[in-house]
Amino acid sequence: MINQRTDIEHIAAYKRDSELVKTTLEGDSKSFARLMTLYKKRVMALGMSFFKNTTDTEDFVQEVFLKAYTKLDTFRGESMFSTWLTRIAYNTAINSINRRNEYVPLADESLLEDPADTPEEAQIRRITAEVIRESVKELPEQYGICLDMYFFYDLSHAEISKITGLPVNTIKSHIFRAKQILRDKLVERGFA
Repeated sequence: MINQRTDIEHIAAYKRDSELVKTTLEGDSKSFARLMTLYKKRVMALGMSFFKNTTDTEDFVQEVFLKAYTKLDTFRGESMFSTWLTRIAYNTAINSINRRNEYVPLADESLLEDPADTPEEAQIRRITAEVIRESVKELPEQYGICLDMYFFYDLSHAEISKITGLPVNTIKSHIFRAKQILRDKLVERGFA
């Protein structure tokens, strides 16, 4: 049942995004604004993983959407728009930091402040995220990136492959090893 709902949601998102891309290319700027609204949190979260501050991340988000807008005619619809956009964001971030190993996993969309959270829920979220983030920091960089994209961006192995350029089997291996290492570290710290 869950997989069926996820498939239906993916199909609906694909159709919605394809229509928004089409109308943007026909000159409707409001359609691209809608795409930005739909995916700004995702791009922002990825930017926070790399840049760790809002000023650089906001500049990064603008750069990513500008690149996406200027390259929109190259989107062929062979993947989800979100996958295509995330690949642009990932490549932009990698190029921006010149591979200086500044990626800090788990700055995902759900960790950005949610005004609906009570102060207690927000504190629990921050503490839990910090414990996990500290454990994930010790993972090799590629493991952390693959783990982030798989669990927190809800991307498939194939989508992660398109974004990172790594083979699917390598991604599966990275995620498997990352989970093993993370589980061991959390047990070692008394959290499992």
